[in-house]
Amino acid sequence: MKHLEVKKEGFITWVYLNRPKSMNALNTEVLQEITALNIELKKDLKTRVVIYSGKGDNFSAGADLKEKNEPKTYLEAWRKNFGKPAIESILDVNQITIAAVNGYCLGGAACIASACDFRIADTNAKLGYPEIDLGINLNWFGLPLAVRLVGPAKAKKLVIGGKNEDAETLLSWGFYDKICEPKNLEKEAIKMASLYTSKPPLAAQMIKRSVNELTYSADRSVMHMDYDQTMLALETQDRKEAVHSFFEKRKPTFTGE
Repeated sequence: MKHLEVKKEGFITWVYLNRPKSMNALNTEVLQEITALNIELKKDLKTRVVIYSGKGDNFSAGADLKEKNEPKTYLEAWRKNFGKPAIESILDVNQITIAAVNGYCLGGAACIASACDFRIADTNAKLGYPEIDLGINLNWFGLPLAVRLVGPAKAKKLVIGGKNEDAETLLSWGFYDKICEPKNLEKEAIKMASLYTSKPPLAAQMIKRSVNELTYSADRSVMHMDYDQTMLALETQDRKEAVHSFFEKRKPTFTGE
């Protein structure tokens, strides 16, 4: 793995997004590696809990807006939707999954966290969905995941409002299961994981699969074209104005890169 660091400790497998100089932004290679790793985990009979986190100060800044290999046609762009398969691969992991959220967790990264079974965050964590400010809907199956966690009204506030919410707020909304001091994040994540590593893995994994089917089977059907809707918005005036405004506000960040 080029952009992921994988560490196995007994019944726990840690998966770290490992591009700290880029705030662990999710480029195409990262998304492909996440999908490939999660497929490999299906063969792993020892791991009972998988913990996803980010190296450095942040979980992830979300989709890599500075990625250079832009698709040349809409067909190519549609075929290269690597985000949604990555999120679905997390949902399909047999083992219990935990997101240990540090620092910023934005856009697609928030989708990763919401696809896990449980979430723990440090008190400095900021999570949000900035897609609205780029003039696009939330795709990668992120919308039903958010709705299931915090309910319709708060999901609308998160996704339409586009504001980065702090850990205390998201704990009170039910998005996070626990928050802790930054220095204790890994220790507390292991503590959370220990409950599930102590359970019979066959029963635990069968229950997880049944709960996910009960929860998301209709959502998968309704949202099967969420990325397609984003593509239809690419050439709208609303989209063009949003993108122009987004990059104008952040010019210093992107200068020279």
